[in-house]
Amino acid sequence: MTEKPTVSVLGTGIMGAAMARNLCRAGLTVRAWNRTREKAEPLAADGAHVTGTPAEAVEGADVVLTMLYDGATVMDVMREAAPALRPGTVWAQCTTAGTERVSDLAAFAREHGLVFYDAPVLGTRQPAEEGKLTVLAAGPEEGRETVAPVFDAVGAKTVWTGTDGGAGSASRLKLVANSWVLAATAATGEVLALARGLDVDPQSFFDLIEGGPLDMGYLRAKSALVLDGRLTPPSFAVSTAEKDARLIVAAGEGVGVRLDVAAATAERLARAAAQGHADEDMAAAYFASFDEKNEKNEKNEKGDG
Repeated sequence: MTEKPTVSVLGTGIMGAAMARNLCRAGLTVRAWNRTREKAEPLAADGAHVTGTPAEAVEGADVVLTMLYDGATVMDVMREAAPALRPGTVWAQCTTAGTERVSDLAAFAREHGLVFYDAPVLGTRQPAEEGKLTVLAAGPEEGRETVAPVFDAVGAKTVWTGTDGGAGSASRLKLVANSWVLAATAATGEVLALARGLDVDPQSFFDLIEGGPLDMGYLRAKSALVLDGRLTPPSFAVSTAEKDARLIVAAGEGVGVRLDVAAATAERLARAAAQGHADEDMAAAYFASFDEKNEKNEKNEKGDG
């Protein structure tokens, strides 16, 4: 394909909206849809055509990009879009859907003659807004010239993991990467909680590890969100992180691997969500270390409650 493709973006939440904006900035024609239309409407100012239904969004599209909550949601939305899908359309499935769902989505693609790419992305709000995501992609070589401008617009690099999107190699790599991200997030929350409980200034811990192998930029960034009370808007929400943690646990169980840290992290995130932090940054899992009464006291001390 020599001309820039027309791209349908289904799902314009934190990540999808940022990706749609970068597609517009790259000069691609963008048709955007979101279940809650108000979340998609601001994209009109960036040049996107906001549609009322998934079918309307995919009509005439060369590439369909899905960035939704989970694999089940992706399947539901694509079924709604099905009447307007053209055989030969490229489908870049960027949702973190887990390993079990990928084969079902690939089967749907075959049924409708779509060229399927398993293409989850690594990164959160800021890299998404800057077009610096890492795209993990698997799919046939013959369709890559069509999807390449899309991946180039939303990401700083594309890591190809295979030629069969249905095999889920990109999704498997994404789960491995996310297992580390979630474990580091949970550990960050616990170290801050323990410091608070033992009356240790967190800065003394940061000074202790500074410049050594235990120091991490990620630790400091997530800690700052908690300590400074900057948990909204989220880079990656607690509710979505819990979903990913459970996908990781399920993937491990499917291959006989027990993931105790991932399972515990899922429960921490669930407790934080139940305490009212579902839509805050996943660093808010910190609050799961305390009962609700203590958490309310802390929020009042910070002036947040």
